[in-house]
Amino acid sequence: MRVVITGYGVYSCIGKNVGEVTNSLREGKSGIGLDLARREFGYRSCLTGIVTEPDLKADLPRRARLGMSEEAKYAYVSTKEALNMAGISQEYLDANRAGILFGNDSTAGAVVEAVDTIRAKKDTMLVGSGSIFQSMNSTVNMNLATIFKLRGINFTISAACASGSHAIGVGYHLIKSGLEDMIICGGAQEVNMYAFGSFDGLGVFSTREEDPAKSSRPFDQGRDGLVTSGGAATVVIESLESAQRRGATILGEVTGYGFSSNGDHISNPDTAGQVDSISRALKMAEVKPEQIDYVNAHATSTPKGDMFEAQAIFDVFGGKTPVSSTKSMTGHECWMAGASEIVYSMIMMKNGFIAPNINFENPDEVSRNLNIIAESKNAELNMIASNSFGFGGTNSTLIIKKYE
Repeated sequence: MRVVITGYGVYSCIGKNVGEVTNSLREGKSGIGLDLARREFGYRSCLTGIVTEPDLKADLPRRARLGMSEEAKYAYVSTKEALNMAGISQEYLDANRAGILFGNDSTAGAVVEAVDTIRAKKDTMLVGSGSIFQSMNSTVNMNLATIFKLRGINFTISAACASGSHAIGVGYHLIKSGLEDMIICGGAQEVNMYAFGSFDGLGVFSTREEDPAKSSRPFDQGRDGLVTSGGAATVVIESLESAQRRGATILGEVTGYGFSSNGDHISNPDTAGQVDSISRALKMAEVKPEQIDYVNAHATSTPKGDMFEAQAIFDVFGGKTPVSSTKSMTGHECWMAGASEIVYSMIMMKNGFIAPNINFENPDEVSRNLNIIAESKNAELNMIASNSFGFGGTNSTLIIKKYE
């Protein structure tokens, strides 16, 4: 059974909707800035993707908003946009079965706020009835499934920085096997300072604060660490029959999902595991490496991580296939990255361009072997591969093609 994409939406530091994000991607516009409150809190680095929390008062009643965490709010906005693009109304969802799979791996902000309240007031009753629904890792799924009255598959995928990618991949298999007709897939990431304190403590964040837009430098020899960011991205996938039955505009097709586990170090990447993930995706899609027109790299701007992935990409694709990391503009969107980078790739495919790997000025000994696109480039993209790798050695690769 064929699985197609009929809608997508995004809320990120480079734009609050698909239109704004399209312009940023084409122009190579960075969404990274400084949150100086992090310095007083104890951070080494104040660099972050700048994402403002949406005001949903006009969209949702107070009762619906009470249980929504920061990331659930982002996900509501991206999902609403994706459903609108897909031509799916609430009336349709009321009458038909649709599922939801979202990648999310933390709700630190809501947890810390609840604990702080209890410590200060010595009374759990003062936390508020919505706190538990904000604090659970499944906060995005439980809120969106309730708001949109979804009656299909409903669970959260927690797989570090590959969470959003695995959500789409698992959804693909559920539809391909005939268990569901339509699934709302995506990834969400909170941006508050509580979410990243221990991450900053690993010493892997960039400290290039004098020029935030140049701080995230995937594949560049001068990179000094990653910059975290967040928001949410949503992709509506459904069976070809479902899309045709309701007369939907088909935007693309999911043809491959590769996955693997490194089975080694908890935080260090592994080229062999990444090659396995990419190769499995190609095999499932029944395509050869040379048929891929563009690779959206996971590359987060860490010295080791980028080098391992550059080698994996070279081992599979050689040095001709165009490659870029949109994290050069967005920073590392963590749990949402695997989903947002599919949206970014879909935008490129639709509009005929490759978004640049900005700040790529001096290649290192491995990245010099790749065809890294440093400036926005017009290109016809018929098939793309997107890599997502995470702590614990989890790897995911998705292959998307133009529908024909």
